Amino acid sequence: MNVLIIGASRGLGLEFVRQYRAAGARVTATARDDAGLARLAELGAKPLKLDVADAASVSGLAWQIDGERFDVVVINAGVFGPRADALQVPAEADFDAVMRTNVLGPMRLLPQVADNLADGARLALISSRMGSIALRTSASGWLYRASKAAVNSVMKDASLVLAGKATVVSFHPGWVRTDMGGSGADIDAPTSIAGMRTVLASVKPADTGSFFNYDGQRLDW
Repeated sequence: MNVLIIGASRGLGLEFVRQYRAAGARVTATARDDAGLARLAELGAKPLKLDVADAASVSGLAWQIDGERFDVVVINAGVFGPRADALQVPAEADFDAVMRTNVLGPMRLLPQVADNLADGARLALISSRMGSIALRTSASGWLYRASKAAVNSVMKDASLVLAGKATVVSFHPGWVRTDMGGSGADIDAPTSIAGMRTVLASVKPADTGSFFNYDGQRLDW
């Protein structure tokens, strides 16, 4: 199996790399800094330097993966931004940083990786239940919520364009104990990633465009 993990320097992305490598997969993974690249190399992955918020950096990805055919691609890179409630206007710089990373990043990346998908590939965008409108009961972190609702839209459009070639899905990884999720979260990274890997291994073309919890439960938009 040939796997590409985008945004893998720590947390969920690094755990994806760890588990796929342990399963014997060939893994290419990206990080923004040298420390992250070193961690990937230690796990036996092929490390690539990439900043999803930088247009020039993303445009250089295609030649770095030229000739590859990936069975699984996971776009994981993301930031939370300010934890402000609704009606607290975000600073322009915060808005640009969150939307550029969480939404524009995948919109730039998807065309870069589309030609490198193996037939029947599985492509996942790491979203969040916080982006669901139907399931929403809190207005905290409304900038992050807006970005993840937009990511789900990006995923759905990609699933339509790539229909017949790849199964494209979004994931809520759960509330995970990472730097972003905090120490009081519900589950650890190995549990989250093991669940998402199981789902990715089992989804069929008919599932393309779906929004899944890490344990395989379908989530409302």
